[in-house]
Amino acid sequence: MYDANTFAETSNEFVKILKSIRTINRNDNSVRQIINRSTYTIQQSIGSALDGLPAGKSNTARKLNGDLFEHFIRLLIREIGIDCKAGTIRVPVIVANNEPQFKMSYQHDLIIGDDDDVKVIGSIKTSSKDRIDKIFIDKFLYNKLTDKATPHIAIFLNDVQRKKREKGEYGVNSTFLPGHFKGYTVKLNPLDGVYYCDIRPNMRTESILKDHIKTFDNLLIEDIWKFI
Repeated sequence: MYDANTFAETSNEFVKILKSIRTINRNDNSVRQIINRSTYTIQQSIGSALDGLPAGKSNTARKLNGDLFEHFIRLLIREIGIDCKAGTIRVPVIVANNEPQFKMSYQHDLIIGDDDDVKVIGSIKTSSKDRIDKIFIDKFLYNKLTDKATPHIAIFLNDVQRKKREKGEYGVNSTFLPGHFKGYTVKLNPLDGVYYCDIRPNMRTESILKDHIKTFDNLLIEDIWKFI
């Protein structure tokens, strides 16, 4: 997370990078760092402000934080020149004679494309805790029902939570479930992209994890253009 002075210095550069994302030097690690750290700093600042709400409003704060993160990521994607939205996709289910008998509705945080040609479906969450299973299953069911191979991606802020220690001090615990992620990747279907603003160390080193999880800059600079 940037401190206030560093963020003030890099915020304009962040906007410039987004507007010129197609022509920037992909090998410039400083550019990639600005994307990840600026995104992380902005969202964590929002979360910190929401932490100031009264104790009885903590559930409201968490909901707001998640909603604002979804909105923020969609704004960033639009800023690089790709139209996107949140919404519901109605999937026709064929029962017999190749005629659609009814439709199932799927609510998604990120949809790129139109109703007749969905390019990418995404889930945007502040953490994967209690959510990772559904993302894998959503891909399996959607592609099974539509008989397509529509890319499904997941975007996360981080995967840590506060842990209270002795004497009132706080640390962090990981909320990522590596066994679930590996199991679904190998036995169900891999996601087409998993991106973290603040990636956990084991995601860079463990087998399967390191092949399927990347930092957020990779989505904006490279992968999203392949999907569309």
